[in-house]
Amino acid sequence: MIFDKEGTTTIVFQEKTSLSTFMENLNNAYPKIKHDNIIINLFSFKKLTEADILEFLDISNAHKESGQSFVLVTDKVSYDEVPDEISVVPTIQEAKDLIEMEEIERDLGI
Repeated sequence: MIFDKEGTTTIVFQEKTSLSTFMENLNNAYPKIKHDNIIINLFSFKKLTEADILEFLDISNAHKESGQSFVLVTDKVSYDEVPDEISVVPTIQEAKDLIEMEEIERDLGI
């Protein structure tokens, strides 16, 4: 698992692994990054479904409840196909932009 920390945001990705292994590694590493905004880069997965994205729902909800952002990056599944409570965007830049907007909203108490 590879972590790329930029300020208060950590981008997480892993090459050549299954989704179940990725989830296991993410859950094991989570205590180290739980105070950061998290971007999960899923571009290494050639095929993803809505059900695969829903695997991240529990950790996403828990992370957002702690006042941090959690964003998945993939172009394999549209944000229209997943529940509103999980953030899915097609590019890393859009993930960074979304986190910036969410931080502004938190600062304003929205």
